[in-house]
Amino acid sequence: MTKQIDLEAEIQRLLTENDRVAEQGITVQRRDHQVVLGGEVESGQRRDEICRQITEHFPDVEIVCDIGVTRAQAPSEVEEIS
Repeated sequence: MTKQIDLEAEIQRLLTENDRVAEQGITVQRRDHQVVLGGEVESGQRRDEICRQITEHFPDVEIVCDIGVTRAQAPSEVEEIS
């Protein structure tokens, strides 16, 4: 059990301390033999970079990247309300 907690803590540490990632809003959950990354980021590129960094740093762990992308820009069209 300690090894699982240590793995999750190591991933969280990498997420927050890595200069290329520096992300605190990502959750790390252990599910069976996988580690699931969750949360929201502002772009697909950022999500991909986070997943790439974690996968490279922990090559023996199956990482599931379930990080969503939030819309950070204003809508491009007017929403009509009826």
